[in-house]
Amino acid sequence: MLIDRVKVKVAAGSGGSGACSFARFKYVPKGGPDGGDGGRGGSVYVRADRNLATLLDYRYHNKWRAERGQHGTSRNKTGRSSDDVYLPVPPGTEVWDADSGTFLGDVVEDGQTLRVARGGRGGRGNLAFATATHRAPREWEPGGEGETLSIELVLKLIADVGLVGQPNAGKSTLLSVVSAAKPKIAEYPFTTLEPNLGVVGLGESRSFVMADIPGIIEGAHDGKGLGSKFLQHIERNRVLAFLVPADCLDPQEEYQQLRDEVREYSDDLYRKPHLVVVSKMDLWLPDEPDPTVVAPDALAVYHVSSGTGAGIAELKEAMWHAVQEARKQELDGVPSEVPVDE
Repeated sequence: MLIDRVKVKVAAGSGGSGACSFARFKYVPKGGPDGGDGGRGGSVYVRADRNLATLLDYRYHNKWRAERGQHGTSRNKTGRSSDDVYLPVPPGTEVWDADSGTFLGDVVEDGQTLRVARGGRGGRGNLAFATATHRAPREWEPGGEGETLSIELVLKLIADVGLVGQPNAGKSTLLSVVSAAKPKIAEYPFTTLEPNLGVVGLGESRSFVMADIPGIIEGAHDGKGLGSKFLQHIERNRVLAFLVPADCLDPQEEYQQLRDEVREYSDDLYRKPHLVVVSKMDLWLPDEPDPTVVAPDALAVYHVSSGTGAGIAELKEAMWHAVQEARKQELDGVPSEVPVDE
């Protein structure tokens, strides 16, 4: 089961208090202050772990707390600082303040960390307050409070190419043909209930990751169907592929509807480079001209059949080159998006 959005309460540890103590040694009267500082409280971090693919664990363990620091003691001994706590999450997870809605950051690369709650500092002992004119201080500091807040973890899958289409457009079938993924395939709508990922190999060490999300219907950006919930998973994709089945009533209208839904959801997502894939060409009459889709903003329009394999090789090559160009623009600091007339 893919769990991609959870709320978790985190609490960092408070710092230990400083000690108020005076040295007591035999034959050394008035040994002076020797109260040590308190230890630091543990902080709470979110850390990306490539071995994870879901946030399921946080459905059952949604409260995380770091230990407090130990208090300082006599003989200038500093209290032990507590260990930090790390919440493992899949790469591509965003962290939000659940109460204010503030974006705190995200972790994309394996091992990347983000501090979400700072541990309290340790308080100073009375030794730290000693001066030449104040040689027997009794002042000491309590430890600082650790931060406590509720966070929302939002997983956005990381893939190179995202498949976008209405239910039964052939997205899952295409993914199963070009990769080793085994998504559920059936002849009824909404067979895909959660995103699927597959690695598409082209030989010569060339590969890219493709994502298939549940079908997008009209009004998906308003929460209709399943699209609104899962459109977040193509936000990190470099290239989008809009699938329009050859047997639909109006390919041009269906393509435009998909584009409109994506634009309503996110203008940044709408501007990503995209391909148009007319699928299920094996259902098209061979004597009839190929169905046309006018897409001036698209990189190209391809006609393919996952059943016969027609056009699949050319589509994979086109996707590979589009992904490479998007990667190059990312390295050059250029946004990989298509200019669109407002």
